[in-house]
Amino acid sequence: MKTKIFYLVFFSLSLFITSCSNDDDNPTPQPEPQEQNIVEIALETPELSSLVAALSRADGDLVTVLSGNGPFTVLAPTNAAFSAFLADNGFSSLEQVPTNVLSQILLNHVIMADVKASDLLSMGSGYTSGSATGAGGQNISIYFDTSNGVMFNNIATVTTADVNASNGTIHIVDNVLGLPDVVDHALANSSFSNLVAALGAADGSLVSVLQGEGPFTVLAPDNNAFTTFLDGTPLGDVDTAVLSQILLNHVIIGSAVTSSFLTDAGSGYTNTGATGAGGNAMSLYFNTSNGVMFNGVSTVAQADVVGTNGIIHAVDAVIGIPTVVTFATADPNFSTLVAALTDLTPATDFAAILSRTEGGNADGINPDFTVFAPTNDAFDALGSVPAEAVLTQVLLHHVIAGTNVASGDLNNPGNTTAPTLEGDNVTITLPGTGDNIANITDGSGATDVGIIAVDVQAGNGVIHVINKVMIPNL
Repeated sequence: MKTKIFYLVFFSLSLFITSCSNDDDNPTPQPEPQEQNIVEIALETPELSSLVAALSRADGDLVTVLSGNGPFTVLAPTNAAFSAFLADNGFSSLEQVPTNVLSQILLNHVIMADVKASDLLSMGSGYTSGSATGAGGQNISIYFDTSNGVMFNNIATVTTADVNASNGTIHIVDNVLGLPDVVDHALANSSFSNLVAALGAADGSLVSVLQGEGPFTVLAPDNNAFTTFLDGTPLGDVDTAVLSQILLNHVIIGSAVTSSFLTDAGSGYTNTGATGAGGNAMSLYFNTSNGVMFNGVSTVAQADVVGTNGIIHAVDAVIGIPTVVTFATADPNFSTLVAALTDLTPATDFAAILSRTEGGNADGINPDFTVFAPTNDAFDALGSVPAEAVLTQVLLHHVIAGTNVASGDLNNPGNTTAPTLEGDNVTITLPGTGDNIANITDGSGATDVGIIAVDVQAGNGVIHVINKVMIPNL
């Protein structure tokens, strides 16, 4: 009996040992540790406790948003960064910051993509979009530069990069990114240092103007553009009143115009903040057939830099004060007119005459000019362009010298009669018939000439577009 009991115990013990041995060979799989999301990482990072508190307090349930799938890239200010931000803006605590403002500031630290430091380093510098809302309902832009570490808006440097989360990446930064206006963006990007200097030097407190409510669209010449424009002349030697007008000619006031809006429009005219002849707002011509170009001389190199109060488009040339010749040359609808004024009438330097900006000329032909500009279709309707002698008289019949006659200066309703450089009068009648804004009776007595667009305002005169070539009393 004892022997049987011994073998039974021995057999049971063998089974137990064998079972334990099998368990050691095939351990039960343990679940992989789950990667934390951005909010969970922030909660466990002591130096981000102010960020967590801000996220919890702000409008928009940002804690839930940043716990979502993403991907997000969060530029996470440290506690010290938040303390400095509160002190700089006159807040004694986070609770004093309006929750809607706090939400926008925090969203300005969130990029809706997974962006690693290596991605930024490979690009060197440029713009990306945060998630705060700026002018025109567009997302506010963030400028990055990696020439000395990784810096955002020239104020916040990455102190810890590439903290990986399940729904994106955190870069810890040493400053809070405020909500930039167009001036802040210009200050942040060293490529605009000459523009910033010019704004400070010009009459009219333009820096303060562009920090106003707006909205503004700023065509911002880069440093190379200003170097070319100045051509060795020190900025301090430029007349400050002239400089102010040149700079205002790069500002569209009252509208945040995106590049997509311009592209959809194709081409056309708008007005700038500069003052043209007659005290009227200066015109600006845009054409998007080959990039986005203004006045035929300046092309957009970087589009849609969005601030709180406007949009910046970086351009590669300074846009000078336009003459009536500038617009005729820039607008392809006037290519036949330009040929008529130059190649087909070499004995008369029409381009030089119509580019004049000063009076007292020996021939008595002085600005301001009012030009009735026939379109290409208007010239095509002639069948053939006259020989030089006749063509010269025809072209002179399209110019009134010594006065800037804008549409608002015309009798409406009624007739306005003025002498042309050719000698015959033209009579403008408002309102026009059919699709014409106004009708013109030319020197030959024809009454079917129509003004189809008005008030292309230059610095030395104004252009009105007509649908038929006017003929003098030859």
